[in-house]
Amino acid sequence: MQKSSIPFPSFARRTASSLLALLALGACALAGGELPRGKARFALMGDTPYSPAEVRRLDGLIDALNAEPLAFVVHVGDITSGRGPCTDEWFAARKAQFARISAAFVLLPGDNDWTDCHRSGFDPLERLRAWRKVFCPSSTSHFRLERQEGEYCEHVRWTFGGLLFVALNVQGSNNNRGRTPEMDREYEARMAAVMAWIDDSEKALGERKLEGLVLLMQANPFLKPRTGESGFEGLLARLRALGAAHPGRVTLVNGDTHTYRDDEPIPGVHRVEVYGSPFVSYLRAAAQGSTLSAEPAGQF
Repeated sequence: MQKSSIPFPSFARRTASSLLALLALGACALAGGELPRGKARFALMGDTPYSPAEVRRLDGLIDALNAEPLAFVVHVGDITSGRGPCTDEWFAARKAQFARISAAFVLLPGDNDWTDCHRSGFDPLERLRAWRKVFCPSSTSHFRLERQEGEYCEHVRWTFGGLLFVALNVQGSNNNRGRTPEMDREYEARMAAVMAWIDDSEKALGERKLEGLVLLMQANPFLKPRTGESGFEGLLARLRALGAAHPGRVTLVNGDTHTYRDDEPIPGVHRVEVYGSPFVSYLRAAAQGSTLSAEPAGQF
């Protein structure tokens, strides 16, 4: 697969009136029943808004999303900057803003949303609990959505276009590893849940005779820490195993480093990285056989 790492091009601004009201919001908020196989489009985005100025630009992006016949929109996390704000008020304002999106909406947690909140005086674990309270749904929507049992309500999955989409809480900042003993314990427990969710999803891929697996996360797992052990070693080993077992049928969608990429960093694994701050943007995507296609749709 041809590698691509492309700076943001110039696009015309797109605006339109919003369509239908969003039914629910959070780490899972999808409407309309199980979606059929086909080439209906969806959108991928992440790593915004980081500032009040980006909040205003995000409104323009939402208008553009609402002008498209999208099946769903995924935000891979980081709805604030690396130094916050991490406040309840910011979370509530983003929930209200994302509620303007007409299509079904899926939000993943990002490192800026909890692991990095110690930089602005917050306890990261308390902020993750707060994120879940705001964005994890209190009741299921009528979309057929599965959630991992236990505390990781952000671990959800759904089928679309013959693909199984799987949301994972895997974070930048070395995946919250190596900062304090307490955070190391959090890392170990969370990654055990991540691996179990991947294992169960790989099993579902075969049992349901689906065409491909799409893993969604905030982190760019190919980054190496400046010091200490990587927080991604186990995950990368698992991705290599998936690529070997299902070549061409595994896609990784990530954010974190704010650069559009469409490449194959592991044999058999297609990777798409979304743009991020200072670019307020999204990728227009479609299910395409055993993988997905994606292209930049605009800058706002």
